[in-house]
Amino acid sequence: MFRFLHPLLLLPFLAVGAALAADLPFDSARFDTMNKEGRPILVTIHADWCPTCKAQEPILSELLKTPELQGITAFRVDFDGQKDAVTRFKAQYQSTLIVFKGGKEVGRSTGDTRKESIASLLKLAL
Repeated sequence: MFRFLHPLLLLPFLAVGAALAADLPFDSARFDTMNKEGRPILVTIHADWCPTCKAQEPILSELLKTPELQGITAFRVDFDGQKDAVTRFKAQYQSTLIVFKGGKEVGRSTGDTRKESIASLLKLAL
């Protein structure tokens, strides 16, 4: 029937993909190595069904692209599928954001969707 899709029809899907590109799937060994090196890290405890997580995605994507915050590596923990990591980070809820600096946790928030306060949290990792 249809041999091609109009490029504009793909824009909503590309926008979602761009929001997700800022996060790496959580890998314990990679996280441990980067944390030992003292790199700035963000861990997001995320659930696909969570409306707050969905609201955080574009905010985080935008902030992590700014020159000031580009050095932060973001890892995404699947709240439902990575229970060992959820337990490791002592996260009781999805939509939890945790930042690390110098190998130590320096801040966390849960359920925050305000750009200014998320930016302040991320800056703690620098």
